[in-house]
Amino acid sequence: MTALPISVCIIAKNEERNIEQCLKSISRYGLEIVVADTGSTDHTKEIAKRYTDKVFDFAWCDDFSKARNFCADKASNNRILAIDCDEKIQDLDTKQLAERMKQFPHFVGKITIKNIKKMSEDDIDYHTDEVVRLYNRREYEFFGPIHEQLKRISGSDALEPLPCFDVPIELLHYGYALSREEMAVKQQRNLELLYRMAESEPKNAYVHFQIGQSYAITGDYAEAVKAYEKALSLDGNAKKPYVQFLLVSLAKTYQNAGYSEKALSLMERYAPRCNTAKFTEAHAGALWDSGQHLKAMVLYLKATLMPDADTLGEGLLRCYAHLIQGYYDAGDAKMAEMFQIKFAQCKEAQEKQLL
Repeated sequence: MTALPISVCIIAKNEERNIEQCLKSISRYGLEIVVADTGSTDHTKEIAKRYTDKVFDFAWCDDFSKARNFCADKASNNRILAIDCDEKIQDLDTKQLAERMKQFPHFVGKITIKNIKKMSEDDIDYHTDEVVRLYNRREYEFFGPIHEQLKRISGSDALEPLPCFDVPIELLHYGYALSREEMAVKQQRNLELLYRMAESEPKNAYVHFQIGQSYAITGDYAEAVKAYEKALSLDGNAKKPYVQFLLVSLAKTYQNAGYSEKALSLMERYAPRCNTAKFTEAHAGALWDSGQHLKAMVLYLKATLMPDADTLGEGLLRCYAHLIQGYYDAGDAKMAEMFQIKFAQCKEAQEKQLL
């Protein structure tokens, strides 16, 4: 197998629990691995050196972008794939990737990440994101101290849409599969950095969106709602992927906080501009909670049939579960049983993918 001209760049600190699984998954494909260690006191660096001779020290300065850009500078290739220690490559089509890189030499690459939120023998819970992670370091660089994004090096607008192609890579991400205590520590760290950014960039909607994400993850829905609403007041452009994610997150947080009417009003207002499976599933959930089950079932079914239905993750199972209940409630056992079969098939397929 001829190695692709890609360097996988990883920043790490005290990741001895995760990094070997990550590096093993990369080494299967013969890709160059570059690790920037930001001050580990455990065996992270020793483990990394078993897989690569490119392990470098970076003095941590509360800025993930600077660490990522430092790591990219140490690579032998210009094409960089950014991966975290708590991720592993589940699937990579090297032939197809080589073809797409030739076809789109100046584009960034978007990969699929399955975020494991809970995993046990009997229960697998995850959601799927599409994230830009592949780029040419001569044309792009990371910016932002936390929840860093790529931008053109020569670009004037850091949040301008980037030309993007789909990368045939799937990652599993275990960063959400933490204990409550571990997650609280992680999100507190994130919030400290995010509030520091918000002080210097008070009109940065993306920062307020990420503040909302941190509060929602820890269950502080009141603070999450405030942050999401602030973000939406600063940027309501539904053409931007993160704004659609913001709308879905705000609607679900409204529901968790007991504001079902606000959730439905938000979804109804933006529905004409949002046509993704995730938005449609969230809109269906708002309708269901308001007692409009028939309308909700139409949207749940629509979400399962949309081209991006595979991005729903466990949301696809929720769609089938509501369709099962809806048809049973309507007295149509035959349709309910059909969706029970689909639910079982979907759950089995998802469990196999996450092994």
